[in-house]
Parts: sequence; structure tokens; C-alpha cells
Amino acid sequence: MTLLEVTGLHAWYGESHILHGVDLFVEEGETICILGRNGMGKTTTLRTIMGILRKRTGTIRFAGKDMMGVPLHRTAREGLGFVPEERGIFATLSVEENLTLPPVVAKGGLSVGEIYELFPNLKERRSSPGTKLSGGEQQMLAMARILRTGARCLLLDEPTEGLAPVIIQRIGEVLVELRDRGMTVVLVEQNFRFASKVADRFYLMDHGQMVADFPVEDLPANMPMLNSVLGV
Repeated sequence: MTLLEVTGLHAWYGESHILHGVDLFVEEGETICILGRNGMGKTTTLRTIMGILRKRTGTIRFAGKDMMGVPLHRTAREGLGFVPEERGIFATLSVEENLTLPPVVAKGGLSVGEIYELFPNLKERRSSPGTKLSGGEQQMLAMARILRTGARCLLLDEPTEGLAPVIIQRIGEVLVELRDRGMTVVLVEQNFRFASKVADRFYLMDHGQMVADFPVEDLPANMPMLNSVLGV
């Protein structure tokens, strides 16, 4: 079934019109990736879906429910989880305190033990404060604490930005495992080589609109377009 459906989504920062009629859908258990250059509206799309950006028009439906009127503090309880690019780790709290601070909002979340199996690095650092973690460990922690809450859909913004190749590989492995477990993921990423290993389908964003969408099987045929739009 279609878990998340966005239709005709417009959004503004003040007087700046950023999203110009975004349309996308995500099936339950699917991982989609939004590709695009910086400043094209990818992060804004996630923030608008999550309800952080309130100056918006259009339709956002999640699990059949109209989300446009849902207040921000209720969005997570509907089953949407957001991992921002800046991660938002509590610097003075330990890894385990960061993990257990967000409330469980629904059944089906991972236990702390399951999270440590998924992210062995975090188990080793469970007593360390956030300030002592590497960038990769912070990214793992930001993802892990959402997985504990029972969210049905993970909105993941630029998870590989600035990370070492070995950490990027591990995050890719985790995303594949989450997909196998039935987690729905909306991934924003510029590294389409990484995304090609984890995503089922792609959207290409340019100037606040989706200009193409295609399954991962069609990635080779769409490389000329990607090279042109992404400038790679």
C-alpha cells in the first residue's frame, strides 16, 4: 500500500517560494531517494513533510491520514521520524541516554539490544557523551534513536555527508537491513553511487520540483540526465 503520498506541495521560507508543486509517493517497505544539487529543495521537502515548515499548501497523506492539519508535536506519534543532516545529538548525554530519551510512540520499534546489534560501534561507546563521538557515530546514533521509537517511515537527510568510506558502507548495510525488515525510508542524498545500493526508486529534484522518477533498474539509462542535472 502507499504509505506516504505528497501532492502539489508548495512551501515557503518567509517570502521565498522554495517548493513548487512537489509530487511523490512511497509504498510501505520501500526506500526512495531524492537526488538533486544543493539548494534545489530536497531538505525543505523533508522538513515540510515532517511539519517543521508550516507555511505550505498541497496535500500530505500518511497511512491514509491528511497530515496538513496535524500539529508538529503530534507528527512523530503518527509514525514519521526525521533524522536531520545536523543530527541533533544531545552533546552532554551519553549514547544510551540519547537512545532512551525519545518516547516510544508505537509498537514495532527496535529494542536497545537490537540497536546495539545493528550498530556495534554504539554499544562500545554507550557510556560516552555525544561530544566524544565521531561524525559517523553521531549519524548512527541519530538514526538509532528514531528506530527505537517505532516510527513507520524514516526521513533521512544526507546521512553520508562528510563521512569516511568505511562508515558510509556501514550505513548502507544498515539501510538495506532496515528495508529487509519492512521499514519505509525517504532518503535525501547527493551521492547516487551510494544511493544506488540502497534505494528501490529515485526522484530527481530541480528548482523545487520533481523532474523525473524511475526505479533503480533504470539508473544506467538515466545516467546522462543525472550527469546533466547534478553536474557530476
